[in-house]
Amino acid sequence: MAVALAAVTTLALSACGGGSTGTSDAGASGSGAAASGTYTVWDPYPQFDDSSDWVKLLQKCGTDNGVTVKRTGYDTTDLTNKALLAAQQGTSPDVILIDNPVISTLADAGALTDTQTLGLDTSAFEKNLIAAGEVDGKTYGVPIGANTLSLYYNKAVLDAAGVDPASVKDWASLTAALEKVKAAGKKGITFSAIGTEEGSFQFLPWFWGSGADLTKLDSSQGVAALSLWKDWLDKGYAPNSVLNNTQTTSWQEFATGDYAFSENGTWQLGNAKKTGFEWGVIPIPAENGGVAPAPTGGEFAAAPVQTDTARYATTSKLISCLTSPDNALATDTTLSYIGATQAVQEKQAADPELKPWVEAVQGAKGRTSDNLGTKYPKISEQLWDAVQAALSGSKTPQQAMSDAQTAAASATS
Repeated sequence: MAVALAAVTTLALSACGGGSTGTSDAGASGSGAAASGTYTVWDPYPQFDDSSDWVKLLQKCGTDNGVTVKRTGYDTTDLTNKALLAAQQGTSPDVILIDNPVISTLADAGALTDTQTLGLDTSAFEKNLIAAGEVDGKTYGVPIGANTLSLYYNKAVLDAAGVDPASVKDWASLTAALEKVKAAGKKGITFSAIGTEEGSFQFLPWFWGSGADLTKLDSSQGVAALSLWKDWLDKGYAPNSVLNNTQTTSWQEFATGDYAFSENGTWQLGNAKKTGFEWGVIPIPAENGGVAPAPTGGEFAAAPVQTDTARYATTSKLISCLTSPDNALATDTTLSYIGATQAVQEKQAADPELKPWVEAVQGAKGRTSDNLGTKYPKISEQLWDAVQAALSGSKTPQQAMSDAQTAAASATS
């Protein structure tokens, strides 16, 4: 578990964030709490206080099941560390809302209870989303919603360049659009290629969209994806600032109104409405056409292991309440998530602003899918290092990916 604690620090939140750290009476989740009917919940949403719809839902789910919910919100990275320490000390909460790529780390550390043991029905959840919680044939928790990446565009910039966003169908047509935008005196595309999980998160649609696989970083497809980004920088279609851009600073560049495109996520919808210019969203294209698989962000509702297994029955009811279609729709709206079930997605798709995001999530993929589990953080670190090396010019895309594959194979063997 100490090893898991060290490894998990590389998995910074890629899709959404929280604020300041809170505190919790971790002991409330022990067997003594069962008699008082108190169940503890930890989540990564410290920005929501007791007056928020999210906390009211938690409290209602508790009341509906005859218990009191004691909730604490933590910063995402802090939450993961505390979850591992609590498992070590036997002071885990009853329910935890945790960033989906961390599920495999907690499960591998023996800190989570699988859904079969809980008696939790997972059949309604979309397979590509719940796959992020599958480890060695068992499922640990269920998604409360998901977010992912697409391309925002500035209509005025594209109009000035004579580009119809609907014409962007593959890498070639996107690059041609960027060429026209630059020729028109505007800026092309901004994204995050920073040397953290955010950089890997943003590179994955292009990597997967080439047909590449995370177990072979140096395939011709993977090299092609990295070469695409490198060519954009060399030709001035993307700024050198992408090397240090987080998803937030990348968005701030797009919000200036100078850029044609921004690779960013569902969580920027509110900010998009504040830009003051007309914008839209299109899927990230795969190399040869179609929608590229983008990585899923968002949290899973999971149950940490408890000494008093009698608590699991109520824990399962609490998780079912939080993820039921009616409650999930309200929660996903609050968190700017797309639903994890078909029922919620169908309701959201009726909103023109959400429809392209529903389609993107339907084609998305979990970072720890393909049974990568705890191997993913080690591979991801080598991937973002390769992106940094190639874009900075210290290595060719081929050399960067070859070195990354060698390091990743060593780290995961």
